[in-house]
Amino acid sequence: MDRTFAWRPVTVIALATAVILMTLSGAYDYHRDELYFRMLAERPAWGYVDQPPLTPMLARVAIGVFGDTLTAIRIPAALSVAVLLVVVALIVRELGGGRFAQVLSALGVATGGFVMIVGHSLLTLSVDLPLWTAAILFVLKALLRDEPRWWLAVGAVIGVATYNKHLIVILVIGLAAGLLAVGPRRVLRSPWLWAGALLAVLLALPNLLYQVANGWPQLKMAAALSADKGAEMRALFLPMQVLLLGPAATVIAAFGFARLWRDRRVRALAVAYPVAGLLTVLSGGRPDYIIGLLVLFFAAGCVSLEAWRPRWRVVGVAALAVVAAGNTLIALPIVPQPEVAQTVIPEANQVVRESLGWPSFAEQVRAVVRTLPPDEQARVILLMGNYGNAGAAVRAGLPRVFSPHNQLFEYGPPPESGTVAITVDVIRRAMREQFTSCQEAGEIDNGLGLDNEIQGNAIFVCRGLKIPWRVGWVNFRHYS
Repeated sequence: MDRTFAWRPVTVIALATAVILMTLSGAYDYHRDELYFRMLAERPAWGYVDQPPLTPMLARVAIGVFGDTLTAIRIPAALSVAVLLVVVALIVRELGGGRFAQVLSALGVATGGFVMIVGHSLLTLSVDLPLWTAAILFVLKALLRDEPRWWLAVGAVIGVATYNKHLIVILVIGLAAGLLAVGPRRVLRSPWLWAGALLAVLLALPNLLYQVANGWPQLKMAAALSADKGAEMRALFLPMQVLLLGPAATVIAAFGFARLWRDRRVRALAVAYPVAGLLTVLSGGRPDYIIGLLVLFFAAGCVSLEAWRPRWRVVGVAALAVVAAGNTLIALPIVPQPEVAQTVIPEANQVVRESLGWPSFAEQVRAVVRTLPPDEQARVILLMGNYGNAGAAVRAGLPRVFSPHNQLFEYGPPPESGTVAITVDVIRRAMREQFTSCQEAGEIDNGLGLDNEIQGNAIFVCRGLKIPWRVGWVNFRHYS
């Protein structure tokens, strides 16, 4: 097999993609998750109730090196995509693909809708995707080359991936099921595989100990997410499998799936997809959790496309180019902010929808603070019901911000002197139990006509504590 790596064009594509993403990174505004990571970065830990520490740590490093700016916090996302593109091309090479297939795979993944989204904004999946594909690359090396020492590399990547999200376990279960079902089963007897598994456990151990010591908060979080949006995620699972990379890439990925299925050496990876998909659906997880396997199938499909007649290759490339144009418009901040609400972008791209309106939100909350008498302004607290609102308030320089949402609950309760509270999107029942009175003081308007999570939220001014904060704080806690 010719394993020549087309490193020059692939490197150019990866670097150009990173440069484009970073050039556009200052457009629009922070996504609510980025605002949250910015807060978590100020309190580094081995883990948080809703996620492991890696993405907040990368946010902290980027802010520390490049400054506390929107572009800085998004640099890790752009670099993650650049790494992803190189790894995808290496997967193609491992599957026997030449220069055309390697370049096409890098371009196709770079212009995939979901990949552009996670490359533009720093999300946990921005980092998770290259880790999944790296693990898959090393699995292919172990199976196709019959070089079992590569299982150590697989174990190392899996161990590191647990510090970003625990979703890599889905890939492990899917691969194990595939090896048991369709082989090659002799791999399961390899001491190298079990050494790799041991290495993964050892690397993940501090993360696991955090979960044990804190009562497995990730399980509580998963249960809360499933209860909150599990039904919606199940309904979206199948259509999203087509939309994540785009229809043209999905067709190519279908040929890639067939290619892997025909090769007994790597058929287990084909089986891993329905197993991982079933686990995702049963748990109510998001459809993008297993996009790493879709990227694998697309890469394999590019190898098949390379072997087709020239006219079919032209058709495939043209189809990818047409879809790429639409993906770019939807995934990247091309449309001016005031016009976004008049397009399909808010429905197609939730990240954009939740990245607009923060300056208006913060200014409206600040305006309510200014209406208070000086003595109340001195002791007022801001109680934000979710981490996005809390992060936006902190980023705008508003004082004494507290939130009972996810990890931020652990940073409370507010001081007992906080007898006046301005609240947004807080559990009403908890407000009634905590305060003597609450009056509505306004309603959030993002000024863009955009229906997102902050739009239409009431702003309340609450006064008089019925019970101490140290007692009542638990009533506000929620996970989502």
